[in-house]
Amino acid sequence: MVTISRIRTKRFFEASSIRWKILLAFFVIVGLSFAVAATNLTGLVRDYLFEQRTREDSLLTEKAALAVAPFFDAADPEKINQTLKENAQAMDGRLMLIDQDGKVQYDTLLDMSGHRLQLQEVLQVLNGTAEQAYGIHSPGEKDAARMGGSEYSGQLAYSVHAMDGEDGQIGALLFVSRIQSLMDSLGTVQWQLISVFVLIAIAALVLALFLSQILTKPITEMSRSMRKMGKGDLSVRVPVRGSGELRELAENYNTMAAQLERLDKTRNQFVSNASHELKTPLTTMKIMLETVMYQPDMPEELRREFMQDMNHEIDRLTGIVTDLLTLTRMDGDKNGMKQEAVDMSALTEEVIHMLTPAAEKRGQQLEGSIEPGLHMMGDRARLNQILYNLTDNAIKYSPDGGKITVSLREEQEKLVWRVRDNGVGIPAEDQEHIFERFYRVDKARSRETGGTGLGLSIVKQLVTMHGGEITVHSEPNRGSEFKVVFPRGGAAE
Repeated sequence: MVTISRIRTKRFFEASSIRWKILLAFFVIVGLSFAVAATNLTGLVRDYLFEQRTREDSLLTEKAALAVAPFFDAADPEKINQTLKENAQAMDGRLMLIDQDGKVQYDTLLDMSGHRLQLQEVLQVLNGTAEQAYGIHSPGEKDAARMGGSEYSGQLAYSVHAMDGEDGQIGALLFVSRIQSLMDSLGTVQWQLISVFVLIAIAALVLALFLSQILTKPITEMSRSMRKMGKGDLSVRVPVRGSGELRELAENYNTMAAQLERLDKTRNQFVSNASHELKTPLTTMKIMLETVMYQPDMPEELRREFMQDMNHEIDRLTGIVTDLLTLTRMDGDKNGMKQEAVDMSALTEEVIHMLTPAAEKRGQQLEGSIEPGLHMMGDRARLNQILYNLTDNAIKYSPDGGKITVSLREEQEKLVWRVRDNGVGIPAEDQEHIFERFYRVDKARSRETGGTGLGLSIVKQLVTMHGGEITVHSEPNRGSEFKVVFPRGGAAE
């Protein structure tokens, strides 16, 4: 039970690995996208808020500087104090009036009067580098806590603007504002954005988990089917669902499984037929041999007849083995054909010339109708074997005194061989099977003519290797016509 549980657990993780990989990839993509989006959006909000605050503080500081500059130039302390207090109250901050030497002349909180400030923003304005300057400071920085007041420890913003008198620049006005509330608001906005993105990411991951299960289900079913096929069940198929690549994958898989099942059945049938075909002559020879062995007083003529019969069976057995070896070589070496220019007209005449004596021996008429000068790319020896086997079959299965016609024509830029006889013909129900290995229309008659049942299978294989097609048209008792069509370029086309 423990072993079965481990196997099931292992299969579960194997089946789920693709799903988790999809989820991990989705998590990485979504996580990175959301992180970049949150960072950019937070940065945009921060920059916008800071820009708005900088603009407001600078405008208020400029306005206050213009208001107090005449009184500072006229050395009117009462007006200066009144103007600074009114503006500081309206601006909700601290104002300091600084002379050209960097010394604080007036301070709305009073405790910095008489001190020299070495703030960068102040020095920029007093040196004439800029007419106004703006900066943000934290409590730990120099003078930041003192500038914000004794009880304040948050961040401060310094806004400095030049003050001009009748004789030129007479000093600068410093506006110190507390911006911790702005930073707190920014932090709140940032956490809200992060929370929203986290919720969206979680929802997206839940949806991705659901979708990944749907997407990987066909693959899981296919993997399960493959395991069954690995155990020998070639009849298993996967359901075809959905559309797109997964549907195409399922259809291709089922097509492959059907081909494998058909190939397995063909192989089993071939082995069964081959065993039967090999066993028959062996059984016949064994019976005749035992008869000769256990009948020593057998007449010499009968003994000679038995020996001739055994010799005939040996020849038939040799023919079967030779044809089997031929088919095996063609199955294993489909790309081993020669590719050369073959004179098909001359080859057709040669085959007719070779088989004419066999036809004349039976009083048959073997005629050729050949269009001259026809060539194609292919293996000459194998092309010869195709026509030889077809013509030889026509001679064997035609009656004595019959007529066989072999023709070669070019039709629609293709070469066409036709071998026609006026023999017994082939029944319609057998015509689609005659190219199968060991298939015979009339088994008794086939054995009488010395056939192995493999000749037409070899012919079809050779035709296919040359990129051609072979068909048959036959009517019982009226003869048969085999038609072979080749592209001019052979298998290359």
